[in-house]
Amino acid sequence: MKNLSHFYINGQWVSPEKPNDFIVENPSNERQIGTISLGTNVDVDKAVTAARNAFNQYGFSSREERIALLEKLLSAYMNRYDEMAQAISQEMGAPIDFATAAQADCGRGHIQTALDALKNYEFQHTSGNATITHEPIGVCGFITPWNWPINQIVCKVAPALATGCTVVLKPSEIAPLSAHVFAKIIDDAGFPAGVFNLVNGDGMGVGSAISSHQDIDMVSFTGSTRAGSLISKSAADTVKRVALELGGKSPNIIFDDVDLEAIVTKGVVGCMENTGQSCNAPTRMLVQESVYDDAVKIATQVSNNIKIDRADKPGNHIGPLVSKAHFDKVQSMIKEAIESGATLSAGGLGKPEGFELGHFTKPTIFSNVNNKMNIAQEEVFGPVLVIIPFKDEQEAITLANDSPYGLAAYINTPDETKASRVARQMRAGMVRINWASHHYTSPFGGYKQSGNGREWGTYGFDDYLEIKATSR
Repeated sequence: MKNLSHFYINGQWVSPEKPNDFIVENPSNERQIGTISLGTNVDVDKAVTAARNAFNQYGFSSREERIALLEKLLSAYMNRYDEMAQAISQEMGAPIDFATAAQADCGRGHIQTALDALKNYEFQHTSGNATITHEPIGVCGFITPWNWPINQIVCKVAPALATGCTVVLKPSEIAPLSAHVFAKIIDDAGFPAGVFNLVNGDGMGVGSAISSHQDIDMVSFTGSTRAGSLISKSAADTVKRVALELGGKSPNIIFDDVDLEAIVTKGVVGCMENTGQSCNAPTRMLVQESVYDDAVKIATQVSNNIKIDRADKPGNHIGPLVSKAHFDKVQSMIKEAIESGATLSAGGLGKPEGFELGHFTKPTIFSNVNNKMNIAQEEVFGPVLVIIPFKDEQEAITLANDSPYGLAAYINTPDETKASRVARQMRAGMVRINWASHHYTSPFGGYKQSGNGREWGTYGFDDYLEIKATSR
């Protein structure tokens, strides 16, 4: 077992104020792989003080100084790339090939994109008689989740460091190994003491201390909508800026003019990727009535053929859910959907045969789903897809937007005019037509209860900058 009980504060690995052990588990085999300590308000105070003191200099550093540091950060990240992939695979169950090719690459991608953006970002311009300056907001508190752990750490930390902010990070206590590796990478890169600080803890403890802290200037959170609402309330008394990237129940509209087998297959695989533990997963497949029955047959076959295996095994398969608590939640939602009258077309309750050890779940598909059912409205965050029919374009748009969420939407049709027309009416922050890629340079974030603000690339700078007008 790895002892990860120390925090990274003011450029040093330090002991917690009061040890409070928390066991880290490998979800593939339920074995204990590490121990962290859950921090306290006192630990957060120390980290914030270090970040505040560091900001007095780092906040006024030059663009060239920050470029040099980010270049060192990118090099240090690549030196520990395999270590990062292994940490992610072990802590949250991402299959090692997927952890290496996709999960760990997010850290590289966001550092590189922030570095490129920094080189050309306009921090100052003239408007009338005023010089408009974009200045770092100050000390930033980051609360990040377990599902794409290094993605959601680095897409916050990289732009914050690029713009001159200092950082206090609380990663998920369920998946803290990758954050520990990243703190070592920061140290390798030689960032000034106090610019980046890491305090482990849970949401009620360290998370609440960060969101309410009077000396933290902004807080950025990725996670559930319920937790995001609580963080906003906690932050309100200090009137700090709050950026939220929350849940999703993203529609995947499939019109009857597509290559049905290819598009339905992509939709099922896209939903099941990362064992369904992605906020932007296409979990509501909306299919035109004329091809609905065929789509259900294709989806069922694809789902039944999805391979399941342990995270340490190479190959193209999905791994376990992250924890026993999350497994139980997904199982309860599957059970409720069956009881509500949805047709179980694939998967269902219980673990896959041969995977009694570990938090493995069957890839599950429900057909004949009404969009008002809970399974069509609530985020499952597991390998569960619902397939809903629609008559025409207008009904597809209505169903797609009939959700409290608005993170992503997917549109499939070779008719470019129709695709553009439907995309314009989607109440979602990200729309992908015919499975076009979403690049690191594109903004990531959503409408409605999927959050506020945007991350990634140049768009990710805005949350970390204040605007000053100096008139002459």
